[in-house]
Amino acid sequence: MADLPTHTIVFEILTRLPAKDVGRSKSVCKQWYALLSTQDFVRIHCSRSVVSSNQRVLLIDDLTCSVRPIISNNNDYGPSSIVTFPFHHQNNDVSILSHLNGLLCVCLNHTYELLLWNPTTTAFKRLSTPDSHGFYINNLDAIGLYVDADDDYKVLHIKRRSGVLGVYVYSREVDSWRNIPFITRQEYLSPHFNWSAGTFCGGTLYFIVCECWIGGTNVVICFDVNSEQFKEISFPPVPSNGMVQGVLVNVKNVLHMFASTGMFEMTIDLWTLQGDYWIKVLSCPPIRPISLSLWCDITHYVTNGNWFVMTKLGKLFTIEMDMKPFECFYPVSWFRGFKGAVFVQTIVSPSI
Repeated sequence: MADLPTHTIVFEILTRLPAKDVGRSKSVCKQWYALLSTQDFVRIHCSRSVVSSNQRVLLIDDLTCSVRPIISNNNDYGPSSIVTFPFHHQNNDVSILSHLNGLLCVCLNHTYELLLWNPTTTAFKRLSTPDSHGFYINNLDAIGLYVDADDDYKVLHIKRRSGVLGVYVYSREVDSWRNIPFITRQEYLSPHFNWSAGTFCGGTLYFIVCECWIGGTNVVICFDVNSEQFKEISFPPVPSNGMVQGVLVNVKNVLHMFASTGMFEMTIDLWTLQGDYWIKVLSCPPIRPISLSLWCDITHYVTNGNWFVMTKLGKLFTIEMDMKPFECFYPVSWFRGFKGAVFVQTIVSPSI
């Protein structure tokens, strides 16, 4: 290996291997193991892994955890393969809260512990500490996973407890939590408001904050991951006389929102954020009445001119569109119900 004519050629080839093949390649020799373990290799390999063919759907039910490919020729889920959790759990009581670059931030519901987990490499890291950091309460807390300008993967944890309202950041680099100030309206930290998971886009984490599903206040809270400052922007101007559900998605580093409204029939609009204002991209025809359980389980994909409204059961609705920027699947960060995610297969590690 030391006599290879061009180290660069080897590097370029290996950064294009599938994640699982990279893991196997580490056993070729000591030089390859060292090369494939560097942060530069992991970063470049990750950047080249964000393609539609490398995305997988992970679904959890009471009995199994399965991973499915997304088949591009019919835009549906492919055959499933069973995944074994590498950590202790009880009856698959694992909630998926956020994902980024192949890492999932999950919660063990029986202990409330937060973990970072790469389902491709099976590596995981517990984020809980003896001083009560890294414990998540469903319907009270919010989580966002992001990477800062120094390539440090971090978790933003918004905690809402009786007598404890705070915002904390976990750093993978230093393996610790710290408190940061929440500089916006304090009322958003009360249990009267529901927070979505954070969506990372362009150096900012975005959260949808809703006072209630029918009527009430809907806003978007923005967290600049480098200055660690919060600000508020408006929600898209959608009708508020029925159920309102916003789903954020990063499309080539531009924030978009699928805004669903209605009561007996649902209308879905696609909006894009320009500056601090929302611009409507397109609307779909009203979707036939569906059950509340399906409404709360909806996610979206856009690929090659088609927009798919999906549930964990498969396709619900297809809308033809002609938008060249949408060249591959762009999923929401999480399925409603915390029981699934769409992730990219990478070798990013949950710990240093």
